[in-house]
Amino acid sequence: MTTLDLVPGLITTREEVAKAFGGSVFSGGIVPAKRSNKVFVYSDPSVGEKFGYTFDGQAEDDEFGTLYLYTGAGSTGHQEFVRGNKTLLDTVANGQEVHLFVADSKVPRTKRVRQRYVGRVVVDPIKPYEDRWSPLPNGTKRRIIVFRLRPADGAELFLLDKDALKPASATAVIERPREQLPKVPAQSGTKERKTEQHSTLETTAHVVGGARRVMRREGQLVKAFEAHLEQAGHAFKSFDIRVEGEPGVLTPDVYDETDHVLYEAKGQTTRDNVRMAIGQLADYRRHIKNMERLRVAVLLPSAPTADVRDLLAAQRIALVFQTEGGFEGFPLPTDPSD
Repeated sequence: MTTLDLVPGLITTREEVAKAFGGSVFSGGIVPAKRSNKVFVYSDPSVGEKFGYTFDGQAEDDEFGTLYLYTGAGSTGHQEFVRGNKTLLDTVANGQEVHLFVADSKVPRTKRVRQRYVGRVVVDPIKPYEDRWSPLPNGTKRRIIVFRLRPADGAELFLLDKDALKPASATAVIERPREQLPKVPAQSGTKERKTEQHSTLETTAHVVGGARRVMRREGQLVKAFEAHLEQAGHAFKSFDIRVEGEPGVLTPDVYDETDHVLYEAKGQTTRDNVRMAIGQLADYRRHIKNMERLRVAVLLPSAPTADVRDLLAAQRIALVFQTEGGFEGFPLPTDPSD
């Protein structure tokens, strides 16, 4: 058996990795190696460019630190959680180590690619992936799964400036279709319990070396509000907003087509959260063109303080919050200018 010491910064090839740890050389970018109980992820942003998107790369650090985005497998149609994508999603439950490589350079006089070993990672236990939408020449769109990878406990990643997400070449607002997509498997390695108020889910996500606990209030709040909109007969959707010269994507939470209202949800009813929502709504409005008289609203899990209500009113932003019986403030009052 060939020995290969996986040290961040190592330059190697897929063939050398396969000889040392097992796994296929030709099975795409997500390669399980049963012999060593590892999963190898090979990132090559240039591959995505052939299909009109560049979602691979290091995103800006957030409150949890380093974040690397990785595009799932599937070059045609909606990407689904099958084969490699399911393998990567299930690595926590299956106890598999995940190791990230980035395409570095070509092996001289061959088509083979040298791989730079970035380090050991885990799929983000809080938000394992994001949906992106890629326009197709026929006017339709297809769903792209973008995994969110974090450094494993105690690991340091060898990332270079050139690994940063590529900025968008032009500003574009892409409508996110609401068509039915294949069901996503339950997130592995988590347990859920209902809290006393609003059936909010509290999730404990176990990763190597410890556990992180977060309240998934925002996601559950949006789901509950969408169900409420559907029950009221309202059509709704959202957008991907790509800004020229910037990496990443802006994604408003809910756009109510029926009442022409853009909502930004927050999982906590605090001044800081509301102030953040105000800024996000102001940013979204700048990029969503051809929407005269678009109204905006903040969606909260409970009523804020009187002064926060006044703050929203002063900014001409509506307030909708969840109650035991539904959502206070919905539907918004009719705009007198209509």
